[in-house]
Amino acid sequence: MTTYTQAPPARQSNADYPISLSIDYSDGERNRLTVFFRIFTFIPIAIVLGTIGVGFYDSGYSGMSNFDWDSSSSYASAGAMILFVPLLLMIVFRQKYPRWWFDFNLELLRFSTRVGAYIGLLTDKYPSTDEEQGVHLTLEYPDATQLNRWLPLVKWLLAIPHYIVLVVLFVVAIVLLIFGWFAILFTGKLPRGIHDYLVGVTRWAIRVEAYALLLTTDKYPPFSLD
Repeated sequence: MTTYTQAPPARQSNADYPISLSIDYSDGERNRLTVFFRIFTFIPIAIVLGTIGVGFYDSGYSGMSNFDWDSSSSYASAGAMILFVPLLLMIVFRQKYPRWWFDFNLELLRFSTRVGAYIGLLTDKYPSTDEEQGVHLTLEYPDATQLNRWLPLVKWLLAIPHYIVLVVLFVVAIVLLIFGWFAILFTGKLPRGIHDYLVGVTRWAIRVEAYALLLTTDKYPPFSLD
């Protein structure tokens, strides 16, 4: 039976950053059967997520994909980024960040992260559309009057160093994911080090997305997996 260990809090150095992510570690025997067929069991929930993302994307809007290391996140970004340009305009001209726009982006990001955790072998729990399921993601709702109204125009440019680093981190993540797949099949467990690395990369990517695309903070993302 698989048990889940509550993920430790982020280290103090990044504890005050307004975006956080932790995913409970699967401590115990993993479900080797569903892990072996994960690419197939993933399909139904991928269709659900893809319908949300692509449905909005095909409505005539476009946006930059986020940098989650799983393929499912690009669909979610297409849905969430429908609000990128409107948010940019609202912050620049009105210094407002509508709460329901924030809630939509947050819940879609949480959903896509749960799907990513499942296909990324971080959990055997089939992704829920609304329950937390051991994937703890928080974004602080911004006070738009405290945001720099002109910074959203260049945040995507300022984040380029992160994009470059994340590409390298994702390549390593893919290699570790393949190794982790075999590790689960032969030992019944995903090594804790691989779990922590994959969560760290995802956390890093979400912070960059929140800064450059969701525009929820002006704090520059740390170059850190913590």
